[in-house]
Order: sequence, then C-alpha cells, then structure tokens
Amino acid sequence: MDVQLPLEQLRHSRSLPLPSRYTFRMSTRPGRWSASLAADPSLALVLAVLAFVPFAANVGPQFGDLPLRHGDALGVLLALGMTLPLAVRTRWPAACFGVVAACFVLHETLAYPPTFGALGLLLALYTVAAHQNRGRWAVAVASTALYAGFCVVLTLRGSPERLPDFVLFYLALLVGAGIGALVRSRRAAEAVRRRFEAEAAKTAERARIARELHDVVTHHVTAMVVQASAARYLIGNPDQVGESLTTIGDTGRQALKELRSLLKILEATGDQGEPALDDVADLVVRTRLGGQPVELVEEGERTPLPTAAELAGYRVVQEALTNAVKYAGGHRTVVRIGYRDDTVDIEVTSDGTGDSPDRSLSGGRGLTGLEERVRNVGGELTAGAVPGGGFRVHATIPTGDER
Repeated sequence: MDVQLPLEQLRHSRSLPLPSRYTFRMSTRPGRWSASLAADPSLALVLAVLAFVPFAANVGPQFGDLPLRHGDALGVLLALGMTLPLAVRTRWPAACFGVVAACFVLHETLAYPPTFGALGLLLALYTVAAHQNRGRWAVAVASTALYAGFCVVLTLRGSPERLPDFVLFYLALLVGAGIGALVRSRRAAEAVRRRFEAEAAKTAERARIARELHDVVTHHVTAMVVQASAARYLIGNPDQVGESLTTIGDTGRQALKELRSLLKILEATGDQGEPALDDVADLVVRTRLGGQPVELVEEGERTPLPTAAELAGYRVVQEALTNAVKYAGGHRTVVRIGYRDDTVDIEVTSDGTGDSPDRSLSGGRGLTGLEERVRNVGGELTAGAVPGGGFRVHATIPTGDER
C-alpha cells in the first residue's frame, strides 16, 4: 500500500475534500426508496378494490353537486384511472398526478357517483409535493390553472357550488400538498444531518490517523536524530559508534513496524494489536539504548483496559519520553504507572531545563493530541514545568468500559 498523503495534510485534514460518496443527495437511503417502490403497487391495488367494494364504494369526495348519472363502463375506467396510476407514484410523481387529476376532473364533470378511488387525487398531490425533485412549481401552477378551468366548467354545467365552496375544496388540496412538502423538508433535513455526521466522522478519522502518524513518527525519528547527532562525537571510539548505529537501526525498524501495523489497521486487514501499556517496558528499554536514562515504576495490580484506553496510555508515555529525549539533556526520567481500582495513573517526570508546554511535546502538537486522546477515553491530562527544573506529564485514565 503506497501512502501518498503527507503528514502535514493529515494534520490539517479539515481542508481536505470529502469522497464523492458523501456528496449530498436527496436519495441517500436506497433502502427506503426501494421500500416505497415496492409498497406503491400494493397501495394502488387496495384503493382500486375499495373503489368497488359495496361498503366503501360510495365513500369519497364529491365536487360540483351535479345531478348524478348511473354508473357505466366509463365510470369504472375513470375510477381505475384514479387509483392504479398510484402504483408508480414514487417513481413518476408528476405523471401519476396528471393522470389521476384528469380522471378526477372527468369523473366529477360527468357527475358519476362518489367513489373511494377519488381519494387517489389527494395521495397523488401529496406525492408530488413529497417526491418530485424538479418542476414542483410548474406542477403547482398548471394544477391551479386546471382547477380554475374545472370550476368554470362545473358552473357552466349548472353546478350550484359557489366561490366559497371552490375555495374550500382548493384549500383541502393545499393541505395535502402542504403535508407532502413538510415530509419532504424533514427528509431533506435528515439528509443534511446524515451528511454532516458523515463529514464529522471522516474528519475525526483523519484526525485520528494524523495523531497515530505523529505519535509513531515523532518518537522514533527524534531518537534517531539524537543518536545520529551524538555519533559525530564518537568517531574516535568505533565500539560506541557501532552501538549508536545499531540503536538507530533498531529504532528505524521499530518505526517501520509500527507504521506497517497502522497501515494494516487502516486497511482493516491487520491482525496485530495496537500498542498497549504492556509495551511500555519495551519502549523504556529502547529509550535507554538511545542514551536517555529512564526508570520504570509500576504500582498495583495490572488491570486490562479498553483498547482505546490502552493505546492512549501508551501514547502518553511515548510522547513524554520523546520530550525527554529532546529536552532533558540526558537527565533522569521516571515513568510511574499506578493501577488503581477504577483508574490508571500515568506520570512521566523528567529532570532538566523545564521547557514550557508550547515548546515541549513536539511543539505543542503532541500535547494537544494527547489531551484530546485522553479526553476521548474519559480521562484527564496535565503537563507543565516542575519547580527546580524539569517537566511532568500526568494522565488519569478510567478503567471502565469503552465509551
């Protein structure tokens, strides 16, 4: 796996573009869309059957109040025309509404008896408002014009309905459209929320990768730089030069090992676990080989922590030792790990110059990353100079379940 993304880009990952799969779309949930397509034919069939069932056949809106005519084959076709097109209402909302509306207008103009199938008009109108992606205003204008012409035709045919009646029925249609628009707006808000959640998750993952790369690279590269710088003054002592070069090689190999482990984790194919508190002893040994005096003190009974907490504890020690190698100037460093009933206390104290936090811990980047890492597992971290010179890093990490 080739990694082409520089560490600095990862550190400033907020500026990186999101993958195309996070681009906003109204149809971000194909499962719901497929369910609607599957349910529409069943709904259309139920309405069509109810339009001819005796106890429900005459239940439905009647508009125009014209003298009723007897049912015939055309009336049956119009009733079916107001129901069966609903089978494709989600796929083609405007076309479905156009057919249903035309059948409703003819049904009422020809004064057929009320039918349950006429309720398909409200459902089709709701569907346009809820699912039509383009041309909703064009459909609204055309529908209003059609309704006005419909009212004129009814009046010319002797309908006793008056303007208030026409307005009231129009308002009823608007209610159906309004409900559809409300559903659409809520669905759009939900899609936006999911989009931002995806962006936040991606940003958090980039930040996590940046912290991992920073923690791995900074510690090992710092040790290698210090060893290489010291080797220049050991030219006259081949044994010490060889020992320094061996330490540099071991440190480099360890850095490559951790980077490979990180890449395997990113590929979701790795079978190696992430560093844990059990690996602190090896970390201390490697730091000693690099020339920094380090003492490890463990107190209490070792208790296993959640994976994220184990990694956070390890990174605290690693970053603090990196700081010691850079600034302690060969002075003694003590790593204390205390296992309590509900917490693990980690303290790393270095004698030396007592550099301020903005210089220590990799120029402040490491300190910021550590604070966030420890906080994410429910712990607390403090870091600062100690009286008399030196620097102290202290972290308290809970032993409870992963959050």
